[in-house]
Amino acid sequence: MTCTCFIIPDDVLKRFAADPDLSAELRQSFHHSVEISQKTRAVRDQNAALTLSTISLPFPIPPIPIPRPHRLPAGQVFDCHTGTTLPGTPVANPGTSADATIKRAYVEEESVAKFYWNVFKRDSIDGHHMTLISSVHYGVKYNNAFWNGTQMTYGDGDGQVFVDFTLGDDVIGHELTHGVTQHSLALNYSGEAGGLNESMSDVFGSMFRQWEKSQTVLTADWLIGADIMGPMSKQKGYTCLRNMANPKDTHALAPQPDHYYPGIGNLDPHYSSGVPNLAFTRAAKKIGGHSWEKAGHVWYKALTGFGPSPNMTMSQFAARTRSLATSMYPNDASIHTAVDSAWTSVGL
Repeated sequence: MTCTCFIIPDDVLKRFAADPDLSAELRQSFHHSVEISQKTRAVRDQNAALTLSTISLPFPIPPIPIPRPHRLPAGQVFDCHTGTTLPGTPVANPGTSADATIKRAYVEEESVAKFYWNVFKRDSIDGHHMTLISSVHYGVKYNNAFWNGTQMTYGDGDGQVFVDFTLGDDVIGHELTHGVTQHSLALNYSGEAGGLNESMSDVFGSMFRQWEKSQTVLTADWLIGADIMGPMSKQKGYTCLRNMANPKDTHALAPQPDHYYPGIGNLDPHYSSGVPNLAFTRAAKKIGGHSWEKAGHVWYKALTGFGPSPNMTMSQFAARTRSLATSMYPNDASIHTAVDSAWTSVGL
């Protein structure tokens, strides 16, 4: 299985492409979205392979000096004007653009950089002040958002099933976190590692959404993609793409398993990610407060503190977080208890 790194899994797109309740025009837009997604995978795989070969070299890469005082990395936004050539036309002064999508893409990518720096002291996606690039208005009614290994790309949605993908701050955090994973743990997009890959993006995407809204673990809804649901999706009873606190939620477009079993790695990563998602949610809720303060730091260290491990299994990742919960918080056994019980509750 190759890496898609799209927010919407292919089977959901295909489901709507065959939905008789949708107009022929809407069904065709979903067919096109599937085709584009499949073509983009090769580009993402090549970029990920190049990154892995670079960060796996036997000699260290000299660090790029972090500006003092720290400045956020540069951000650029391009307008595809409903075309599919990337990156598109550069936008001057995107932060003050009259186009709400352009402005939102710029503001939110900057906010993600601020989140990673303020919370984890990570300097941009690669940790080395990498410029953040976003392309908007990609394709005609394109129903997806993706990280292609070097940049973000957002579709406008069809306006009925999905709306403008820049409206989801967790979607933006999710996709940019694929870049963080690419430059750290370098998880493959197959087997259990694939589920972990998707889970890292959901976990940090949700944390970013909660951080922006100053939500606690109890006031957060733990939904992924709630803000990109269009009126037709809501009419059908869908509230989100995934529910981290209740992976089997039938109001989610893509319900997931909530308990580990041998062979879970054979699922599409968008589905197998439900198990580690639930483990993080339960750990964060038991610890209390803000998800990014303690549970988030354990997960971040597990993701970025040990170098590449492309084929890591879920049990290996669980063991790493258990160990880190103790070593990072030696004077607070409740952190380890929360992490340990969360993994145990999902079968790990």
